[in-house]
Amino acid sequence: MPVSRRGATAALLGSAFAPALWAQSDAAGGYPVKPLRIVVPYPAGGFNDTLGRIVGVHLTAAWKQSAVVDNKPGAGTAIGTQAVATSLPDGYTLLVVQFPFAANPWLYKLPYDSDKAFDPVILAGRSPMVLVAHAGSPYRSAADVLVAAKAKPGAINYGTSGPGSSNHLAMVLFENLAGIRMDQIPYKGSTPMLTDLAGGQVAVAMDLLPNALPFIQSGKVRPLAIAGAQRSPLMPEIPTAAEAGVAGYEVSSWHGIVVPAGTPKPVVDKLNREMNSILEMADVRKIFAQQGVVPDGGTPAQFHRFIESQKSLWKRVIQQNHITAA
Repeated sequence: MPVSRRGATAALLGSAFAPALWAQSDAAGGYPVKPLRIVVPYPAGGFNDTLGRIVGVHLTAAWKQSAVVDNKPGAGTAIGTQAVATSLPDGYTLLVVQFPFAANPWLYKLPYDSDKAFDPVILAGRSPMVLVAHAGSPYRSAADVLVAAKAKPGAINYGTSGPGSSNHLAMVLFENLAGIRMDQIPYKGSTPMLTDLAGGQVAVAMDLLPNALPFIQSGKVRPLAIAGAQRSPLMPEIPTAAEAGVAGYEVSSWHGIVVPAGTPKPVVDKLNREMNSILEMADVRKIFAQQGVVPDGGTPAQFHRFIESQKSLWKRVIQQNHITAA
């Protein structure tokens, strides 16, 4: 009897677990069988929206299931991000993430745990920040800014999209590494800030290359340094911040895709493989280049390590400099 009971128990357990094990092993084989939703926690327009639509178009073509973009802006990306955090982990809801994904946990009390609510899929691309000045200003290089800021701490003002924004944090890190202090002028967004910079109301700014590029091309804003490890192919004549004298300074706007935590690994891997293929397409690389974004790619594990490094960096900057989003 003991043996038969054990056998019956094993059979019962086997039958109970079989559907779950089958679902896990077959997840990628049958997936997708219905439309996908790509949540972009930003308004339409801008590179995050562009990325979501590129992925949607190519997934639809490859898998014959529609993949539609759902723009859910607001609350510093928390509204859209929360919507995905509470979605079923079945591979049918994706989230476009950017710089704030790594900084927001240290700036806001979020309704989700970034460390536990999501699984990474892919780092799609990165775009370096760029130090810019009004075209008529006396600052013709990053070295000019450094000399002036060291001579008169706090005398130079710089524009940001608001306290805790990516361009604010990027400039604070620049100040820390350069050993200088300047005065922040916060705006409600990048466009009004750059508009005032072009008009001479603000001295300098550190912003995303795609945001600053139209103002640079108009001749109203002067690029001084690229905040990347290498010079930008869009402006190869502009030195990196390290070349300009700020060693170790490298800040980029990055863009990637995550899914709700617990999404079956075969599904995550299938999404990752398809998106790596998308990033290799000539038309996609052309769109990225036009917006100053360098395609990345790689594995979910590599993206996880990248996110963790970003969280560690911005936690240190925010806490050491007592930055709040208010």
